Amino acid sequence: MKVNTQAVNFNADPKLLDFIQKRMNKLELFYDKVIQSEVYLKVEKRSDKLNKIFEAKLNVPGDSLIVKKHCKSFEEGVDVAVASLERQLKKRKQKLREKF
Repeated sequence: MKVNTQAVNFNADPKLLDFIQKRMNKLELFYDKVIQSEVYLKVEKRSDKLNKIFEAKLNVPGDSLIVKKHCKSFEEGVDVAVASLERQLKKRKQKLREKF
């Protein structure tokens, strides 16, 4: 799957980009019709530790699935967001099965 990653206001480490690519590729196990995904990494200037924002948009035929997570680290955000997208894809696949 093609993953477009954009880091806003900072340069992302290649290790982080590889980590994101690997996690997002696992979503194809649950739904094989994913067209592409867009990932946005943002750092907010806040006093609390939840200043990292991971936002993912998954394009599937006829729809887009969007997840936005605030976390302490981008790795944690990736894990939580991928788990959420996983649930959404399973639900979508189940609805499509019930239709036919």
